[in-house]
Amino acid sequence: MSSENKVRVSFIFDIIGTPPEYLKETLDRIINDINKEKGVQVKDKKINEPILIKDNKELYTTFAEVEIEAEEIKDVIYLMFKFMPAHVEVISPEHFTISNNLFTEMLSELTRRLHSYEEIVRITQIEKDILEKKLREILKGVKNE
Repeated sequence: MSSENKVRVSFIFDIIGTPPEYLKETLDRIINDINKEKGVQVKDKKINEPILIKDNKELYTTFAEVEIEAEEIKDVIYLMFKFMPAHVEVISPEHFTISNNLFTEMLSELTRRLHSYEEIVRITQIEKDILEKKLREILKGVKNE
């Protein structure tokens, strides 16, 4: 496929954590994993130095800017679902034509992901409620001693 038919996109990935070296290693691993994806090539990357988060003495933050070239728009959509960038900018082409089937596939994947995240939130909420109840019981028992 000629380069004028390919999709060029800029992603920004941000990360918070510690130690700072781990943040850079993680972003580098993400970029390498992207470059291994079929139909995708990393064209440029910049990983910024981690900095301490304001008003926090333990956590660092940093981000990477990654420009990729993909054979098709569906490759870009797949990368977005798999790697969850914080920001996406389509550089080229200016206009897209996609089939009904591809648009349906993208919407179905979005719906599937949203339902999956909703399920995780519900389970986490139930577990939180159980832990709070047990903690109240423990504290009540300690208070009565």
